[in-house]
Amino acid sequence: ETEVGYAGGAKAQVTYEEVCTGNSGHAEVVRLTFDENKVSYKKILDLFFKMHDPTQKDMQYPDVGTQYRSEIFYDNENQKIIAEKVLNQINEKLSGRAVTKISKIHNYCKAEEYHQKYHDKHGGVC
Repeated sequence: ETEVGYAGGAKAQVTYEEVCTGNSGHAEVVRLTFDENKVSYKKILDLFFKMHDPTQKDMQYPDVGTQYRSEIFYDNENQKIIAEKVLNQINEKLSGRAVTKISKIHNYCKAEEYHQKYHDKHGGVC
């Protein structure tokens, strides 16, 4: 299950407009709910790095700003350890160019309803 939201900033609740200013400290994120018996956290991270450029600081493709930074938020110490191991492997392949941060999740809030399932609502167009 996925949910679009914002995380990592100073306030517990923010709006898209606040996040877009770049001053809230939040990143635009996807919250995943998954069953470890069906898919491992490592597999999710492997997919993340296939879809995401870990060398782009404060941007992803055409989107620019601190809210688009490369960051993995974890829930527990086991996830942190796995994320660090996967990032180290990626960074070796990229000769140390990865800028992805790994942080404990804090101040997560769900994004507005019009952001949920955005691709489904707009025919896959961003």
